Amino acid sequence: QVQLVESGGGPVQAGGSLRLSCAASGRTFSIYTMAWFRQAPGKEREFVAAIRRSGSSTYYRDSVKGRFTISNDVAKNTVYLEMNSLKPEDTAVYYCAGNSRGYFLSQSRFEYDTWGQGTQVTVSS
Repeated sequence: QVQLVESGGGPVQAGGSLRLSCAASGRTFSIYTMAWFRQAPGKEREFVAAIRRSGSSTYYRDSVKGRFTISNDVAKNTVYLEMNSLKPEDTAVYYCAGNSRGYFLSQSRFEYDTWGQGTQVTVSS
């Protein structure tokens, strides 16, 4: 079993930056890809970015391309989401997710079988 713990969220003004971290523990060798999702109040959870554990490939939703960067530190079993030029519409609870089924990068939340508890990001205008 794998446990995921997010950190790094908080309040920030529009145009600012935050870096989220997701620390994995347990059977981390079983995880092939990692992703970040987010969920705003009253909305469905949506895909943000994904990365293979090797870091060889990444995938982003269009609205964050050029602003967000996903990366991982295999030695630390930690995945990061660097968020720049933040906008009020980026406000949401951000969740880290792991996929133990294969090396594919998916934007579907149903392909991920391990989730963290989430960290709140609030961007004020």
